Amino acid sequence: MQENIVELLYKIKSIESEQVKRRGSQRLLDYNAAGKVHLKQMEFHKCLKRNRWVFGGNRTGKTECGAVEAVWLARGIHPYRENRANVTGWVVSVSYEVQREVAQAKLLSYISPDWIADIVMTAGRKDSPENGIIDTLVIKNVFGGVSRICFKSADQGREKFQGASLDFVWFDEEPPADIYEECLMRVLDKRGEIFGTMTPLKGLSWVYDEIYINARQNPEVWYVQMEWRDNPYLNAEEVEKLISATSDDLQEVRRFGRFTSNGGQVFPEFEPSVHVIEPFQVPKEWQCNISIDPGLNNPLSCHFYAVDGDGVIYVVGEHYEAKKDIAYHIGKIFALAASLDWHYDSKGRLNALIDSAAEQRTLAAEKSVAELFYEGGILVNTKVDKNLFSGISRMKSLFYERPPRIYIFKNCVNMIRELKGYWWGDGDRPKKRDDHSIDELRYFIMSQPEPQKILSETRQTLIERDKQQLINKLKRQKFRG
Repeated sequence: MQENIVELLYKIKSIESEQVKRRGSQRLLDYNAAGKVHLKQMEFHKCLKRNRWVFGGNRTGKTECGAVEAVWLARGIHPYRENRANVTGWVVSVSYEVQREVAQAKLLSYISPDWIADIVMTAGRKDSPENGIIDTLVIKNVFGGVSRICFKSADQGREKFQGASLDFVWFDEEPPADIYEECLMRVLDKRGEIFGTMTPLKGLSWVYDEIYINARQNPEVWYVQMEWRDNPYLNAEEVEKLISATSDDLQEVRRFGRFTSNGGQVFPEFEPSVHVIEPFQVPKEWQCNISIDPGLNNPLSCHFYAVDGDGVIYVVGEHYEAKKDIAYHIGKIFALAASLDWHYDSKGRLNALIDSAAEQRTLAAEKSVAELFYEGGILVNTKVDKNLFSGISRMKSLFYERPPRIYIFKNCVNMIRELKGYWWGDGDRPKKRDDHSIDELRYFIMSQPEPQKILSETRQTLIERDKQQLINKLKRQKFRG
């Protein structure tokens, strides 16, 4: 009888041990299964660019896909990328405590114990790594070698991130800029990859400028944004309750994973997925005008505009460059006009709108910028409507309407970047920063007849709605204070 009990206990222990071994591998197999496909997670995994980011709210599944990506790479079983043997990667958290509670826990949940060749601990015991802080996980690679996942804390400082040669770095939440720059050097010689999963709690930080704004200009940078409703594993009813109980301001970051400033975006109606389109050859009869915001040390921004028979505006060409003289810009504008087969007058000249400041002469210049453009064959019209708030209101109404009243060709990367990064400052004025293409877009829009039919909400003006939201936000802050 005693022997039977011992045998039974041994069998139970063997079964439990086997279940533990299978738990990680089964969870990896179940990832993205059971009919609960997380489409944005799969967008991240399938993207082949070497610098990928997930901006998501809390509980959107962003850390989940970061952990799976790291395990796939370490095991050599990535379904969408070329796999390597003997991979070395870093997992970077904001602190060791956060590492243990978040990234480390997620990784261990997807790793079967029999895949682990060794564990090096910073603190705690190897037989219960989940309760301690791991320094290095040595993982058996399917090619016969071993891979190393090393854990790093951002609060160690830049010096602790030097010297290594890596296949990947996973940032779980936003790192300091100097550590990001150091990690770029670490993956250089192996042509490794950087990926990050984060909620943008720091607002308009370096990630906003370097990743979010410049993603379209850098061919190696990509991002996706996730919100609560994107995650099918969250209970739909609970999500709706949380949405109804959470302020709009808090939802921007905690739900949508959006970058915010105290003042808010000037053009939240601008949606790249809606308003940015593939270039096409516009008919001659659509070609309308060119608009210029001049700059010498600052960028000169010039865009070509077309308008179809229904009054829909298309931004079809871009010249945007700093620290060049007017003769250089004139040459570039004519080259762009030739590539677009743009219309000229009978003397081979171009027509354009330009900021009225171009008429001014300085003590150092004998001729104004406008005169220099005239002499170069671009007949600039300086009589533009520069009313800031009327112009912004018209622009917001065009972006708001459905179907859209304005489209921007995707190769106009600087205009797209500026629209995404245009924020309200103190008082009632936008921040005077990176607004060169926005200014000349405004000049062009104000030169066009206003559509007779504008939605009542936009007639009241969307700008007033935004200002009211800011007032409400200030009231809430004062009340909480």
